[in-house]
Amino acid sequence: MSYAREIEAALKDGFLRRTLDKFAVEYRAGRDRVFAEVDERALIQRIADVKDDAARHMEELYERFRAEAEKRGAVVLRAKDAAEAREIIAAIAKENDVHKIVKSKSMTAEEIGLNAHLEAAGIEVNETDLGEWIVQLRHERPSHMVMPAIHLSRGQVADEFEKATGRAQDHEDVHKLVKTARAELRPKFHAADMGISGANFLIAETGSLAIVTNEGNGRLVNTLPRVHVALAGLDKLIPTLDDALTALQVLPRNATGQRLTSYVTFIDGATACAKSPTGRKILHIVLLDNGRADLARDPLFSQIYRCVRCGACANVCPVFRLVGGHRMGHVYVGAIGLVLTYLYHDRAAANKLCQNCVGCGACKDVCSGGIDLPRLIQEIRARFAKEDGEPVVSRLARYAMRKRTTFHRLLKFMRFVQKPFAGKDGFVRHLPMALFGKQGFKSLPALAKKSFRELWPTLLRPVEKPRFRIALFAGCALDFSLPHQLVAAMKVFAHFGVEVEFPMEQTCCGLPLVTLGEKETALEVARQNIAAFAGEYDAIVTLCASCASHLKHWYKDTLGAEAEAFSAKVMDFSSFVHDKLGLTKKDFTRLDWKVAYHASCHLCRALGVKEAPRALIAAAAHYTPTPEEESCCGFGGSWSFKFPEISKELMHKKLDNACSGDATHLALDCPGCTIQLRGGADREKRPIQVVHVAEVLAASLEAGAK
Repeated sequence: MSYAREIEAALKDGFLRRTLDKFAVEYRAGRDRVFAEVDERALIQRIADVKDDAARHMEELYERFRAEAEKRGAVVLRAKDAAEAREIIAAIAKENDVHKIVKSKSMTAEEIGLNAHLEAAGIEVNETDLGEWIVQLRHERPSHMVMPAIHLSRGQVADEFEKATGRAQDHEDVHKLVKTARAELRPKFHAADMGISGANFLIAETGSLAIVTNEGNGRLVNTLPRVHVALAGLDKLIPTLDDALTALQVLPRNATGQRLTSYVTFIDGATACAKSPTGRKILHIVLLDNGRADLARDPLFSQIYRCVRCGACANVCPVFRLVGGHRMGHVYVGAIGLVLTYLYHDRAAANKLCQNCVGCGACKDVCSGGIDLPRLIQEIRARFAKEDGEPVVSRLARYAMRKRTTFHRLLKFMRFVQKPFAGKDGFVRHLPMALFGKQGFKSLPALAKKSFRELWPTLLRPVEKPRFRIALFAGCALDFSLPHQLVAAMKVFAHFGVEVEFPMEQTCCGLPLVTLGEKETALEVARQNIAAFAGEYDAIVTLCASCASHLKHWYKDTLGAEAEAFSAKVMDFSSFVHDKLGLTKKDFTRLDWKVAYHASCHLCRALGVKEAPRALIAAAAHYTPTPEEESCCGFGGSWSFKFPEISKELMHKKLDNACSGDATHLALDCPGCTIQLRGGADREKRPIQVVHVAEVLAASLEAGAK
């Protein structure tokens, strides 16, 4: 089945949709509650610092861990890749006459395909984590790192238990199903010769294993069999017990909204074991490299070793919420899974998975180690473009956008071509719906009759004794499709004594090019913009949150000192008006509009701007809070054209929430979100008007002038 058809099938799975939707809402609420008790950002930074340092000293930590663990009776082995790890564990089983194995959940075992290898050698392997056992019965892989069977209903689980036990099961009573699992698995623990577990942390100072679980099966796997094999990646090495305890303040909170998991187990060497011929546990610790040592030296991708496998990046991913882990992952799921699939597993799978990232930044926002997952995914896209050749769309974008004059001439030509089809309301009309294909879920925007740069000479007004002197960065969509939003901003600036310049040499910010994997062309475009804004300004202000985020972060992160001064001046419109101008309700005449708010992803997460737009709306109109204001609208630039079915569902959910109250308007700070939600509201005949925050403020000032 093609990936597109897999996506369509997932979207039609009603149970999956309801389950993941309910979980996404409840997870956010639970996470917020438990993190309110601690300094979340400080803890995450501490974990990032510890893990970054551990990556830089991976070999030293490995040697120290091995020495300490072997002092305590363990045998420490290192596997260079998945194949060697499988052979090492199979050899341990053969040497110890192992016929039956019980396993506690281990994503590293999934990474190396361990079960199939051992079963091929004639060894019976039983997963004992409830979710893992269920997916093993179904011959599936986990759909989530922490909740492997979240995609299944109780009825589906009951069906599998009936097949496994030969007995009828209660399809409604979850407690009875759990008892069935306990009754089936308990004899397997007693009969097992070997237990295989993962490890959340490998503590170098003591040679200890730390294992975090919510089920008692983990401890049974580690204690009852005479042989215990712990399999973990080299990235699980950390220096001290204190480092592990720090991470434990974040891991359960981020994974399941718990302060602490039910079982936190520390294993210090080979303990007493009556089943063993020596009277001591036969303990082997297998550390997997599989490219980790090389990646630890990579200046960008080494940050993946901050990951503590909490699964939070999947929990907040809007795409995962709709299609589940089997379509938003390979072995590992969520945003980290997209990256690890490229680094460890299947390039073809990684290519399609990385294309299916909407770029909302929710994963980075909640990551336990502060990993910049969106940037890593962008880099992987760029590598694919370079290694595999550019798709036609990418080549066209590179040609069109490399030079500002070429790009703008093309936009003007498109404006001419669209004339027979452009409606007076700013949408493309009069075309058969068949031509839109799967894009027909929203009305598409028309290019404006005059771009903002063409209107600029009529808008330029001298300002006596200006409070601030700013440069206005338009962005493509605002300049050529939604110039009225920039005009509204100009009214606000003029009213409050802000002198505005509009450098005509500015061009696209380059974010669409980065999204397409065209990194080199994006760098050329970035340098053009830096040169265009070389004047002396108090701030470089943009009404586009996506542009603001890209100009402020990607430029500086990629070009370094060359872009530092430019990026430092970049501000989004709401922050400039609220924070710099200090505008409050006393500066406005309150409109009778009831305004809901959509927090654009790049604004609320990438820029961390949350209060300013809400405060401005409340100052100029009646702010009407609605559910999930910070959830993605499903635009994502070219992503919405690649995955229209998912884009449609995200847009529909956002509009449902916005219209759940009595709001007359939906305000936002991003033209991409405007295109998505304004087009969707028009197509679905929603009783709400989609506007920029600047339009709310301008309307308030106009009302006050009457």
